[in-house]
Amino acid sequence: MGVEIERKFLIISDAYKEGAEGKAYRQGYLNSEKERIVRVRIIDDEAFLTIKGLSRGIQRTEFEYSIPHQDATQLLEDLCQQPIIEKTRYKVPFEGHTWEIDEFHGENEGLVVAEIELSHRKEHFLKPPWVGKDVSHDWRYFNSNLLVHPFTSWEN
Repeated sequence: MGVEIERKFLIISDAYKEGAEGKAYRQGYLNSEKERIVRVRIIDDEAFLTIKGLSRGIQRTEFEYSIPHQDATQLLEDLCQQPIIEKTRYKVPFEGHTWEIDEFHGENEGLVVAEIELSHRKEHFLKPPWVGKDVSHDWRYFNSNLLVHPFTSWEN
């Protein structure tokens, strides 16, 4: 069984882009219920099917499998809930960890978040200077929620 332990933060500057190359991500959801999320994702020429369980704090069950690109494209177009989540992801090393920064596009334009995956719940890590507020427990920032409640529709 796979387990994902991650923290999620808002970004306060674009300094993370220095020397980082972003990749385009397209992802859709076959099921976005919080108890069992089933996601299809395309990154360049690779495609994946991911199944995630209910979040318990910053931890949840996760399984991920490679699938044919053509199958993923068809799933995104024909079976996934709309709209598709589109974003550019930057992977930035900092003090022994790799941070993943997502710049959202389309209906989630303007939202930029950073995630760090940890090996255990109490693992110590240092925050880069471009990382701000911790939103790990705020369901609004989950990608599966952004599908139903896009960032551009939020009242600030």
